[in-house]
Amino acid sequence: MTKVVLYSRSGCHLCDIALETLEKLQSELSQEAPFEIEVLLIDGNPDLEKRFGEQVPVTYIDGSPHDFWRVEPDRFKKALLQRR
Repeated sequence: MTKVVLYSRSGCHLCDIALETLEKLQSELSQEAPFEIEVLLIDGNPDLEKRFGEQVPVTYIDGSPHDFWRVEPDRFKKALLQRR
């Protein structure tokens, strides 16, 4: 199964929107391109804070960077379906 990691910060409204979008897509694509979501908070992790800074939310698909700041549904779907 495809793994989507969302790097996030506490209290980040864009992160909340990105997670909500991913959850809707997860439901929508459950048959065609199922994926699991893991949310990793960068708060208090110096390595992750240095790596991602203010670019959160950052989305990775199966370990590869996909996008930052927003999840664009059509682009995300296309990336997932190309992995099938």
